[in-house]
Order: sequence, then structure tokens, then C-alpha cells
Amino acid sequence: MTVSDRSAPAPARDPWRPLRYLVRVPLLFLHLLVSLPLTLLTINAAGERIRLRSGECLEHRMIRWWQATLMRVFGFRVVRRGEPLRGAVFLVANHLSWLDITLIHSMRMACFVAKSEIAHWPLVGWMASRAGTIYHRRGSTESLAAVAAVMVEHLRRGDAVAVFPEGGTGPGDRVKTFHARIFQAAIDANVPTQPVALRFLRNGAATPDIAFRPNEKFFPNVFRVLGEPATTAEVMFLEPVMPSPNRRRMAEAARARIVAALGLVDAPRAAAGDTDKPREAALEPAAIDARS
Repeated sequence: MTVSDRSAPAPARDPWRPLRYLVRVPLLFLHLLVSLPLTLLTINAAGERIRLRSGECLEHRMIRWWQATLMRVFGFRVVRRGEPLRGAVFLVANHLSWLDITLIHSMRMACFVAKSEIAHWPLVGWMASRAGTIYHRRGSTESLAAVAAVMVEHLRRGDAVAVFPEGGTGPGDRVKTFHARIFQAAIDANVPTQPVALRFLRNGAATPDIAFRPNEKFFPNVFRVLGEPATTAEVMFLEPVMPSPNRRRMAEAARARIVAALGLVDAPRAAAGDTDKPREAALEPAAIDARS
């Protein structure tokens, strides 16, 4: 067999992709030009003080509405399983795509951890800051300690904090090791950890098409996903893991519940991060794998 015979077949041409772009690109611009200013009007002190019947402030509700609408513009039907815990909670999820943050935000407002450069991005940085993003300077040991302290502060204040303990994205065929150090924030704040299982489905089966392809950068991925067929985005809020002195066991338990919810067959594994040197990925698991 020749090398050419062993090469993977080229993906089939999708004749409907141009039509999807024809519909979704104008909707995306409309969402940015109309919905975004409406949302920005509420991202202020007044929007933070106004409380809805649910108890959620207007500012957070508008951010969640904007994120949910963005998912629909990209052709996703969001399905929620289970209930997100109210009040202070440490959310940990498997990581598939840059859309994971948007997906979680559409269901539950939470503070994410992100690289400090995002704070200086026009408009996006301001919105991220108003949403309670916790910034980390890459390569800074002092920043790691500061981020951990801010996470605990948010949790003690009653906020939700969300992280991706794998430290990077994957295609969704497995859940990588959870870094145990990051669970220390839930222990110090004495709050429950709620595992969140995420997956993207087509015809009832998980699809890897939303995740980054090998060597694919952020903006090419955004443009490609915008033209993908209609997809179901499933977010599952699972049984919480209560705080305990053993963060390794907490990490293993949270990961095991996500693996089970996704229907993956996986041997138990130890959580990383208790005996190794401090890993930057363990405290910057939000939008760091944006590949820009």
C-alpha cells in the first residue's frame, strides 16, 4: 500500500455551508450592532442593583441573554440537564471549545479565569471585566497566588466561579486529568463543587467538529463553526462534590461524574497538581486555549 493510499480521505464537500454563511453572518453583525449595545446599557452600577423576581441582577441576566442569543446565531440548540446550584459554587467543566464559556454563561452567570491580556482587548475586555473575569499573568508565580486568593474572595462573597481543570481543550472523546490544586479554592471558601459536563451533538451522537482541529487558530475556528450544520449544545449540571481536605479526591470525583454523564468508558486516574511543580494551566483554564 502506498503512502497516498493510507492518507485520510478528504472531507466531503458541504453544499449547504455557503447558505449558512449567507444567513448567519448578517445575523452575527445584527447581534453585534443591536443586541450588544442594548446589553452594554445594563452593564453598570444601576444594572447591578436592579433585581429581577428570580433574584438575579439585570446586568447578569442581560449578559446571559446575549450569550444565549450568540449560541443561536451560530446554529446551536442549547439543552440543559440538571439544575445549576445557586449562590456560591465552584463550577468545573470539561473543555471542548472557546464556546464553552458562552454555553455556561447562557445558563449560569459565573466568574471565569482568563489571561490578563484579555482585559486590554477593546470592548471584549470591558465586558469580561464587568462579568467578573479573574485575570492571570502568564508565567508569574505571584499572579498564580493572587488569582487563587481572588477566586476564594469571589466564592466567599457568594459568586459562582467556573474553571476548566483540564487546562486546555480537547476533541471530546475523553476527559483529561483534572489538576487538583485548583480545587483548593473550593476548600478554602468551604463551598460545593458542581461538575458540569459539556458536549456537542448531531443526530444524537457526539461530534468533534466544534473543537479546534490540529493547528487551527481561534479566528479560523470561529469562521468554520459559523458555517457548521445545526448542532445541539448540551450542558449537564451534575451532583455536587462537597468540600473535603483531600483536593485530589475532589478532583477525581468531579472528573468521574463528568465522564459518566458523557457516557465515556474510562479507567480511574489520579488528579494532577499535588506533587508536581505549580502548573500555569492549572490556574488559567478559561479562555487561555484561544490559539490567537
